[in-house]
Amino acid sequence: MDLDLKGKIALVLASSDGLGKAVAESLAKEGAVVVLSARNEEKLKQAMNETKAAHYEVCDFSHANATTALVEKVLTKYGRLDILVTNTGGPKKANFKDVSNDDWRNDFQSLWMSPVEAMKASLPSMEKNKYGRILMITSIAAKEPLEALTTSNGLRSGLAGLAKTIVNEYSHAGITVNLLLPGYTSTDRIKSLNLSEEKIKQMVPAGRLAEPCELADLATFLASKKGAYITGQSIAIDGGVIKGH
Repeated sequence: MDLDLKGKIALVLASSDGLGKAVAESLAKEGAVVVLSARNEEKLKQAMNETKAAHYEVCDFSHANATTALVEKVLTKYGRLDILVTNTGGPKKANFKDVSNDDWRNDFQSLWMSPVEAMKASLPSMEKNKYGRILMITSIAAKEPLEALTTSNGLRSGLAGLAKTIVNEYSHAGITVNLLLPGYTSTDRIKSLNLSEEKIKQMVPAGRLAEPCELADLATFLASKKGAYITGQSIAIDGGVIKGH
């Protein structure tokens, strides 16, 4: 299936490894001009070779306005931005009573403000060009709280409401906004937990971990013209973990 992504300019946040890297690779395979971003330059260089991305920019999403400056660099270099994929690492585990106010502020910047700042900087270009795809990679915690992931549960769930708001304001310009909610996926973070096969089967109805490419290929479809009528949605890629509707 030709997704007609050749030449589209795509920026993928937190793309030096894990899900972000998988999305970048999938987009690049379809001919998109992909810009990687993360805080570790050595890992970015390696990821650029492995994904066939076109460019990378070092960016620390924990700093205020960092993603604003990142998007501006991409716009300066390429003249437009067609696809924005926001993504952040998972915050540390803690029960509500153990989360400090500083923890909340830090995670608010990383989980909430970094995508907000990136979207605010990207939307004018997308609106001008009558084409835009925004994909926010969050977590199944956005729909169903996970134990001791307090800040993630609280902050990620609000992004769905924000997406609906942006949809109402920008759909006229051919812009879509969707959230991808990964479940237990075979990334380095999950592998470090050394979960047994039996434990995975207890946790996931599908009986296995997801492969990063399974989320990435869905992201690439949604980023294409064929995904033009899918917007404002929170789509779980979780093997059946979420129990609610």
